Amino acid sequence: MAYLQGRASPPEGCLFCVKPQSDDAQVHILHRGQTCYVILNRFPYNSGHLMVVPYAHVPTLEELDAETLAEMMHLTQVSLRALRAAYDPQGFNVGLNIGEAAGAGVAGHLHLHVVPRWAGDTNAMTTIGQTRVIPEWLDQTYTRLRPLFDQLTN
Repeated sequence: MAYLQGRASPPEGCLFCVKPQSDDAQVHILHRGQTCYVILNRFPYNSGHLMVVPYAHVPTLEELDAETLAEMMHLTQVSLRALRAAYDPQGFNVGLNIGEAAGAGVAGHLHLHVVPRWAGDTNAMTTIGQTRVIPEWLDQTYTRLRPLFDQLTN
C-alpha cells in the first residue's frame, strides 16, 4: 500500500535482479532453481498469480540459453501443478509480454506470467472501477503455495 500511495519508491536497479538478493518470504519467492526462480506477482490479476523469472537479465526469449529455457518451462509446469492443488482453477493464462509495446511492465528483464482463472472471475469492479479485488493477501498466498513448491521440486 505504501508503494501504491507513493510513500515508497521501487528498488534501485532491475526489480527482477534485486528480488533474489532478499529473503524468500519477504519478497514472496516460492522456489529458486539453477537458472530461474518463481515469485508471486506483487500486483496480481488473480489469487495465485505468479511469475517464472530467469536470473539472466535479458529482455527477450531468444537471448536465453537452452538450459534456462528448459528450466523456465519445467518451473511453469510445476507452477501449474501447485496452483491446481492449491486453488483448483478452471483454466490458466500463461504468457510473456516482450517489449513495452506488448505490455511488459519490466521490459528489460523477461518473465513469464502464470495466472489461474475461473469462469466469471472478472466483475464490474474491474470494468467500471478499474480496480481489481483479490480475496487473499500475498502472505497468505505465499503460505499456501510455498509447501507445494517444496514438495513438487524435491
